[in-house]
Amino acid sequence: MAVDRQALLARLEVFVGEWSLEPRFPGKQHAGVPGDVPAARTWFTWALDGQFLLQRSEIPVPEAPDGLMVIRADPATGAYTQHYFDSRGVARLYAMDFEDGVWTLTRESPDFTPLDFRQRFTGTFSEDGNTITGAWETGPDGGGWEHDFDLTYRRVA
Repeated sequence: MAVDRQALLARLEVFVGEWSLEPRFPGKQHAGVPGDVPAARTWFTWALDGQFLLQRSEIPVPEAPDGLMVIRADPATGAYTQHYFDSRGVARLYAMDFEDGVWTLTRESPDFTPLDFRQRFTGTFSEDGNTITGAWETGPDGGGWEHDFDLTYRRVA
């Protein structure tokens, strides 16, 4: 099932720009407001002549790492992969899908680090493309999914 690489990459154009990140952790308190975390930022930009989509995130909370993500499109399968790196030195691979305004990232097998638990993010773009409302889930190997935390992206520029 060969797919046109440029067409796959063009679908990701909706991500490009600067976004604020609004995580909400159940039962945690930050800045005096239960569940709220100070505003974080993420940027999506094209790299290497538009062949990869880069994402950088800065999160002003010590327990949350800053990150650098590289998204690639595979024309042989039509799939995306997100290569994840963070300020703790963690490196991971996520299977990524973006279909009908729904963005998913899933990690269900060991890669550069052991798989202590599975992870999945599902985010839905608003109709105007300026908000992504989503949540991260975790789960034991072979088990179901449990809500971890909510994450909302709001386009800044």
